[in-house]
Amino acid sequence: MDKNFRISDILKSLRVRFFIIVFITGLVSCLVMHSVILSSYEDRAVNVKSTEVQRQLRILANHLIVLNYLQDTSSEVINAEIDMLANLYDGRVIVINDDLKVVKDTYNISQGKTIISEEVVNCLKTGSKGTVSKYDSANGYIEVVTPIIESEVIEEEDVSVSGKTSEVVRGVLLTSVSTDTIATTLEILSRRANLLEVVIILIILMFAALVSILLLKPFDRITAAINDVKAGYTDEPIVGPNYIETEQIINAFNALLKRMKVLDDSRQEFVSNVSHELKTPITSMKVLADSLLAQEDVPNEVYREFMVDIGAEVDREDKIINDLLALVRMDKKASGLSISSVDVVALTEVVLKRLRPIARKHNIELTLESKRAITAEIDEVKISLVIMNLVENAIKYNKDEGWVKVELDADHQYFYVKVIDSGMGIPADAIDHIYERFYRVDKSRSREIGGTGLGLSIARNAVLMHRGTIDVESTLGEGTTFTLKIPLINSTGTATK
Repeated sequence: MDKNFRISDILKSLRVRFFIIVFITGLVSCLVMHSVILSSYEDRAVNVKSTEVQRQLRILANHLIVLNYLQDTSSEVINAEIDMLANLYDGRVIVINDDLKVVKDTYNISQGKTIISEEVVNCLKTGSKGTVSKYDSANGYIEVVTPIIESEVIEEEDVSVSGKTSEVVRGVLLTSVSTDTIATTLEILSRRANLLEVVIILIILMFAALVSILLLKPFDRITAAINDVKAGYTDEPIVGPNYIETEQIINAFNALLKRMKVLDDSRQEFVSNVSHELKTPITSMKVLADSLLAQEDVPNEVYREFMVDIGAEVDREDKIINDLLALVRMDKKASGLSISSVDVVALTEVVLKRLRPIARKHNIELTLESKRAITAEIDEVKISLVIMNLVENAIKYNKDEGWVKVELDADHQYFYVKVIDSGMGIPADAIDHIYERFYRVDKSRSREIGGTGLGLSIARNAVLMHRGTIDVESTLGEGTTFTLKIPLINSTGTATK
């Protein structure tokens, strides 16, 4: 089990896989080349030998016609020529007349017998077109069928027509030629090719090992650089060779490293802000309590005034803690969603109904405009919290006798919520920071109206949990518009109620 585990670990290595791929590619190329070269040589050698034998047989066939050998086989010259041809090619020559009778067999086996063969019969019928050469690689011979043709001049009215002849097939030469020399040459070439393949494979092995080491060495350097960052030796972005693949890895890691730095800085700033925000009300309460303790015979009116201030600080502390808890719950991402089918227009009306007393207190006109009925799969509590935070901010950071308008719309994929106000607006340099925790554009006014600086962070997190977006447009002194874009159908993978 342990051995298999180690082997599987080795096979997981990109360097090993690269080495195996290069080696197998080279090995297969060698084997294919070996097979193709030997096969090409064999085909070429057989074709050359077949052509040579056919040429010799045509010469022999002419001699057979000239010396009338098919009628009289006693010619010593022809017999010697036939035997010499058979010995030259280490084969067998059979002479067959037009009656399919064997008149000569260099093996003296079929002499005088009748031979019926498809190739022989076809050759007798078609003449030159019936010339056939067949290679039997299993038994190591070439069989050649050659017609014995006598050309006759065509005559008309006792006048010879020059150039016009007719083929008359008088017989067939059936010849078997040994291919032992070709086989011997193939065997020699194969041995040499095998030796050459061994050398080439060794070269491929070394080449594959060298290439796998050199090409993948940059990944080792990247790994070492990442390990240095992980160990805490450095927090600088890593650099590496200008390979496309390594550049992609380096860029992704550097982006992650940058994100980690931002998160770490944010965490430290968050801890500092939380400490400061929680400490401020406590300090105020302590100052008020110490002031009461330092005085004797404190009038009831002063005592009540101090206690009202202490109660306000307690409420402020409670709001900060509740907002922090809400942020913690939001950080659990979509796993904390409780999805149901919700009437967004009715939900918004309920939220605005709760906020109208605050709007009247600040002389703010609060209106709702819906272009169509909207039903969406959302977390009702979280989306109502988003709308409430945005509308409440629009009311609190508005001008006297100002207005806040909420617009609802939808298409086939998303629904849109716009919160438009006539307030003081947001400076351009502050827009990128408004979602940061405890960030306040106007710190003095935020403390005056009781803001914690967490509302927009809570709203943004809730929108992101729904796979939506939140955008802001603002002109200083004229007003601000927040736009929510949230999918109508839940795609977070969470269970619905």
